[in-house]
Amino acid sequence: MGEKGTIVYGVDPLIVHDHYEIDYRHSYAEDSPFFVGLSKGKLLGSRCTGCRYTYATPRSHCMECGAPTAWHEVPLSGRIHTFTICHYGGEAFLKETPFTLILVEFEGADTLFLSRLKGVKSEAVRIGMPVRACFSKTPAFKVTDVWFEPADRE
Repeated sequence: MGEKGTIVYGVDPLIVHDHYEIDYRHSYAEDSPFFVGLSKGKLLGSRCTGCRYTYATPRSHCMECGAPTAWHEVPLSGRIHTFTICHYGGEAFLKETPFTLILVEFEGADTLFLSRLKGVKSEAVRIGMPVRACFSKTPAFKVTDVWFEPADRE
């Protein structure tokens, strides 16, 4: 079999054509309720059964005291703790580039939730901005099934 040549589109920055395709089967295992929750319009984090530390994302055991956690519904609205504008992204995000990633803080949660922010120009994003969760109408059971939009947007 002969080698295939590399197609180069530019050198500053270097851009090459590289085909990649794979079918991948995996299990969410203990995190399955989180992804099922997204399909039902819910954000499920976890709360420690010992010290009551509350995680905005699932954890099977508390990182503070080591006790097991239980599922806990996280509010669907919060505030932007911090953000970044991404000018490069994986294949799934190419059509959205540049896009905004945010860390959301929720009332009653001790940790933050990483997600995308949609529906607002990057110049208008600010720390403390109220946001609300939005969910895909056709869930793919992926973290991209949830994103946030400004809370004042209808």
